[in-house]
This record gives sequence, C-alpha cells and structure tokens, in this order.
Amino acid sequence: MEGENKKYITHEELKEHNKPGNLWISIQGKVYNVSDWAKDHPGGEVPILNLAGQDVTDAFIAYHPGTAWQYLDKFFTGYQLRDFKVSEVSKDYRRLVSEFVKMGLFDKKGHVTLYTLTSVVVMFVVVLYGILGCESMWAHLGSASLLGLLWMQSTYVGHDSGHYVVMCDPGYNKFAQILCGNCLTGISIAWWKWTHNAHHLACNSLDYDPDLQHIPVFAVSSRFFSSMKSCFYGRNLKFDSLSRFLISYQHWTFYPVLCFARLNLYLQTLLLLFSRRRVPDRAFNILGILVFWTWFPLLVSCLPNWSERVMFVVASFAVCSIQHLQFCLNHFAANVYVGPPNGNDWFEKQTSGTLDISCSSWMDWFFGGLQFQLEHHLFPRLPRAQLRKISPLVIELCKKHNLPYRSLTFVEANVWTLRTLKNAALLAREMSNPSSQNLLWEAFNTHG
Repeated sequence: MEGENKKYITHEELKEHNKPGNLWISIQGKVYNVSDWAKDHPGGEVPILNLAGQDVTDAFIAYHPGTAWQYLDKFFTGYQLRDFKVSEVSKDYRRLVSEFVKMGLFDKKGHVTLYTLTSVVVMFVVVLYGILGCESMWAHLGSASLLGLLWMQSTYVGHDSGHYVVMCDPGYNKFAQILCGNCLTGISIAWWKWTHNAHHLACNSLDYDPDLQHIPVFAVSSRFFSSMKSCFYGRNLKFDSLSRFLISYQHWTFYPVLCFARLNLYLQTLLLLFSRRRVPDRAFNILGILVFWTWFPLLVSCLPNWSERVMFVVASFAVCSIQHLQFCLNHFAANVYVGPPNGNDWFEKQTSGTLDISCSSWMDWFFGGLQFQLEHHLFPRLPRAQLRKISPLVIELCKKHNLPYRSLTFVEANVWTLRTLKNAALLAREMSNPSSQNLLWEAFNTHG
C-alpha cells in the first residue's frame, strides 16, 4: 500500500530540471529540489549547476559525511525515480566507502597537518634569517628556493583543509585555510574552492573543467581549436591567431610558462575577490591577501639590489612551479571529453581523467599525497595519510571492472604530458593553413 502512494518521475523528466532556479537532483532514487539551496551550498553553486537533472548519489557520497544526510529531507519533492538503477561499479564504490567509514579512515588524519605546519614555520624562520641575517647571494638564493618549498607545503594544508576538517573544529579549520592560502601564498582559498570543486566534479571535461582551460597558452586537445565555450567561465575560449601561435610551440614553452604560473593565480584571485560574484568570507579573504602583499614585498625589499630581488622572486616561483607541474601531470595526458559530468558514472569518469605518480613513501610529504590523484578524486574527504593504504583496493576495483589505473613515474608522466602537448601543437600549426583540414585533422579532432 505504501508503494502505491509513492509518486514517480523518470530520468527524462528529471533532466528537465537543470537550469538556474529549477534545480532538481536525485540521491538514491529520491528527488530533491535544491533550487534555493544552491546559492548557500558550502561547496558553491557550480557543482549543483553542473550535476542538476540527474542522479548524483556517488558524488554526494564522495563529498559529504554521514551527518549531511539528515538535511536532505527538507528538500524532498515527494518524487522518486521510477527507472532508478545502480551500476555494479557504483555498488562496489559505495561498499568501499562504507567499509572506510566503519574502519574510521575518514577520521584518522594522523599528525600530517601538525608536522606540515611545523615545517612551514621552521622554513619561514630560516627564510627570514637567510634574507635579514646573511649577506651572501647564495644564502639569498637558498632562501628563495626554501620559500618555494614553503609555498608548496602550505598549499597542501590549504588543500586538505578545503576537503575535510584538519583542525580540532571548523572554525580553526577556516583559519588554517586563510592562513595557509591567502596569508602565506597570496592565493585566495575562496578562488581555490570555486575552481577546485568544479574540477573534481567535471574531471577533464574540456568545457566544464577550469583546470584544462588554458587558452591561449596551452591546449591539451584539438577540440579547443573550434573556439569552445567555457561553461565554467561563461565565455568563449577563442582560438585566434595568438592562440594558434602560442599553442604551436607549447611543448617548448610548457616548463618556462609554469615558472611564472603564480602570476596568473594572483590575477585570478584578485579578479574573483573584487568581482560582483558572491564570494564566501570575502572580507577575510581580502584581509589575508593584504597580509601576503605586505610581508612578501617587504621581504624582497630587504635584498641589497634589484638583480638579487629579481633573482629571488624568479627562483621562488621556479621551485614552486614543481607543484603546478604536478597538477598538470595528473590530468593533461589523461582522457578528455566534452559536456557536463554524469553523476551515474562517477567512478568511471574519475579513472578516465586521472593519472597517479608513483613514488616511494618517503616522498609522500613532497607531493602532499596528491601523487595518489585517483584515490583522492574518488575519496576527496579521505585524509592524505590514508591514501597509500587504500590504493591497493582501488587498483583491485579498477581491475574488476576493466577500468584504467595508470600510475607512472615522475619522468614517464612528463613524457606523456609533453607528447600530448606536442600532438596538439603540431595540429595547431597545421591549422595555419586552410588546406590542412584533412584526414589527420579529423582523426585528432575526434580523439579523447
């Protein structure tokens, strides 16, 4: 009798509710209206906009703790999906999440944050001494290199605190985000959350993942040559003469550009914080950025001359570019697609668009745990101290369902990435000649 009183809609009817002001989602077959909630969503509005109109159970499980389920009832529409089905991959994925919860892995953070923050403080003190207490140019250069490493480690703490509570409570967690992101690195945690959540949910979607949209400097796929529209930024990624020229040599300019990638991140931070877009904790983020742009220029000004000042900035940027490189290696050479993410193939999309970097356990601190990129994408709330432990289980699940698990050495990942960039570069050169629309172009244009 209870089953007869239930109201049902189909997947096709659910798809109609995928526009701002009309956002419905399904979680375990129950349909929820999150139109008004989207603007207040802690993870931002973009994830809901990208996944609206479909079942998002796996994504919800990946991003939310068990306590979040109690808040769903107030959004329930009274409808359930008539044709609701769960794939075998999703069943195994959810079973794995359940096992991790029972084992308490989501709560076992270890002392990673304490150790990392301690190392950041020590490095900062050494940097100050190297600049203020030493006159040697080599001491200044060493301080610059150490500052780049400090930025890397601080970013890892900011990243972790954005995915789960690394401190004793959410208030201190937010303080850690502002301190490690805004104050120490000059990059807004609000900007990071905005782009990073979109990246996780739309991993390697050319038009939805902002981490692949680097026109006019880089293009990982020839599909960008049709001036694709970015659904994240809401503008066309124009493939004009400048883009064609720069992309034609991107496999040569890749590493030099990465050395100055932070300049773009600083710019993106300022554009967001001073935009009309709704920015959570805007005042705290701006205050944190002011802290950075106070201590960093003052530190640089303490160097004896302009040549050393330029050397110091370039060296610190160059060392930190290793981290920017790592992020590129994890995704640039993986499979890409066009269109919004599909909540029904969460596991498949993450395995398709992600590469791991293999390294010894003693190097985990250097990569911040993100060398286990697939594991992190599948279980973003899992503390980095647990990623190496659960890696064999992910490998086993990938083998069971015939899905790719690609773990490359650092050198191999660089080779793969450069090959991807070179292939796109050669096609960009071909595009300079109108007669180049041949079978080679068509073959590459359908790749991915």
